[in-house]
Amino acid sequence: MDAVKQNSFAWDKKVESEAVYTKAVSKEVIEKSKAGEWEITVTTGKPVPRSWFPQSLTGLKVLCLASGGGQQGPVLAAAGADVTVVDISKKQLEQDEFVAKRDGLNINTLQCSMTDLSAFMDGEFDLIIHPVSNLFVEDISQVWKEASRVLKDKGTLISGFTNPLLFIFDDEEDMRGNLVVKNKIPTSSLDNLTDEEKEEFYQSDLTIEFGHTLEDQIQGQIDAGLVISGLYEDDFGGRRPLDTYIKCFVATKAVKIKL
Repeated sequence: MDAVKQNSFAWDKKVESEAVYTKAVSKEVIEKSKAGEWEITVTTGKPVPRSWFPQSLTGLKVLCLASGGGQQGPVLAAAGADVTVVDISKKQLEQDEFVAKRDGLNINTLQCSMTDLSAFMDGEFDLIIHPVSNLFVEDISQVWKEASRVLKDKGTLISGFTNPLLFIFDDEEDMRGNLVVKNKIPTSSLDNLTDEEKEEFYQSDLTIEFGHTLEDQIQGQIDAGLVISGLYEDDFGGRRPLDTYIKCFVATKAVKIKL
């Protein structure tokens, strides 16, 4: 099964059902962003520190990577950035296009995988915003390589990703409030399924998710020519049992350094 095709379809369905990460920002948020009062998230709820951004975004070329949904891209465009949003979901990109039309913003959109940015030239962007999304890709090394390639020298990549600890637990039991260890890392939502169950999965609107090691998440960026210069953690805001014990999301700031 093509994970890109399955996940593109699943995210289109999430937009139709108005899932939380598909809801576009309000007109009021955009007005505040135009006035210089803006913030974005790349994890669940904790805003990215303003110190991670240049003092002014005016004219900055920004790539919002796997970041459709009408959230990060419109805010940064309203703050003055030249924004391009890429996503595998057509309907997620339509959310950005909706906000752009509603609020008079200039946002470019492109439907493609985060692992293939061949539509862009080397060194095209000053900043990449990459919210939690690489769990939908089996091999994330290509995500980091492509991000590094399209970044300018000393450009910045701000990424959110999942602590693999989250994926070791049985998801259904977790939703019931029970922490039951079941999976190895790396893992996939297709692991432990019979052929019949996989066939049912492929016919559903569920996303295929992959649990990556922290080494792949952090050292992978370093191997791609990026230097980690900032890190913070976030959680589900008390909605999941693990919040009592550990924060399950990580955000990093990485800078491209030519050697």
